[in-house]
Amino acid sequence: MLNKQEAEQMVMENILPFWKGMIDSEYGGFYGEADFNGRINKTADKGGILNSRILWTFSAAYNLFKDDSCKAYAAHARDYLLKAFYDYDYGGIYWLVDYKGSPIQTRKQFYNIAFAVYALSEYHLAFRDQSSLELAMSLFNTLEKHGLDGLEGGYIEARTRDWNNIDDFRLSDKDLNCPKSMNTNLHVLEAYTTLLRANAESGNAQIKNALKDLLRITLDKIVSRAFHFKLFFDMEWRSLSNEVSYGHDIEGSWLMYEAALAVGDESLINETRNTAITIADVIFKDVLEYKDGKPENSVTSRGLISGCDENGNIRTKKEWWPQAEAVAGFYNAYELSGRQKYLDAANSIWEYIKNYFADNTGGEWHNELFADDTPDTKMPKACFWKCPYHSARACFEIIKRMK
Repeated sequence: MLNKQEAEQMVMENILPFWKGMIDSEYGGFYGEADFNGRINKTADKGGILNSRILWTFSAAYNLFKDDSCKAYAAHARDYLLKAFYDYDYGGIYWLVDYKGSPIQTRKQFYNIAFAVYALSEYHLAFRDQSSLELAMSLFNTLEKHGLDGLEGGYIEARTRDWNNIDDFRLSDKDLNCPKSMNTNLHVLEAYTTLLRANAESGNAQIKNALKDLLRITLDKIVSRAFHFKLFFDMEWRSLSNEVSYGHDIEGSWLMYEAALAVGDESLINETRNTAITIADVIFKDVLEYKDGKPENSVTSRGLISGCDENGNIRTKKEWWPQAEAVAGFYNAYELSGRQKYLDAANSIWEYIKNYFADNTGGEWHNELFADDTPDTKMPKACFWKCPYHSARACFEIIKRMK
């Protein structure tokens, strides 16, 4: 059953030990890949996103548990961010380096820079490290200067290393080549929320205004009338796709509410609370399974499906990260509404994670499951996109909220 003790056990005994084992003591940072069985590829390239997410995870873990080993791993990740990923000539964060730390892809994805802001802000919150906060603020200024669309609002996807226009905006081959996306703007929102908290003593008005503006864009342009997140946009915020990502829907529901709390505007908090509950309700009704087929009865979820393609076809495989976000998102909806069904949903998905996603032998969670709940053994345990951030964060949220 979902509770503080189980969440702490999951993160301290299953998730963090695996990532401690990924440390690269020879070349720095953390290894870029491990296969399904946890066998490390020591010559795999290393992504800026993965390094920042590891940095955030160990910083947040120390913030919660005050475990000195977490401090050491967080410091290791921070040092490597500065050594290998920070561009000392033009500013910003490199997308990819080789296993020895030499830059391979120097393009500037604002999604990537946002995760560095997020991680450095959390590092400051954990260790009161002023230099990390100063670097986070420098990257915030970079985002505002080169990524902000001053005309239509929100943030574009990418630029070249020296901040010129770029032809290919995509984060991955799965994405449309378009100038704006939900994904980038959601994670800038997340980063600015933590950065504002890290600047709580000064109450930085520039960060607060930027976060408030982005939250307004999210509510008005990204959340659809059906209460799903639209995914891809042109510069004028016209939607370019009918795809649905249930994982991003439920993740965004609670991240928006956290952003509103950080801004502190009561009207915005109330609006975002209602939106978060409605998004959770839409997913609850459309995606989860129930005993006797009745939504108000106890939930028997077999996990959260990833979403639907352009034609409404459901993706049959389940991914690890939407499960984590569903636990946090439904628990948030339960706290905001008091409705038992959302707590039941969070509980049910947590049980599904324990039974099918968590690898109790090799550590961490499996990447993807087939429709029969068996893991895809071809998918890596760790790679550019497979990280500790979603799974650990869900545990952290439950621990903090149940305290």
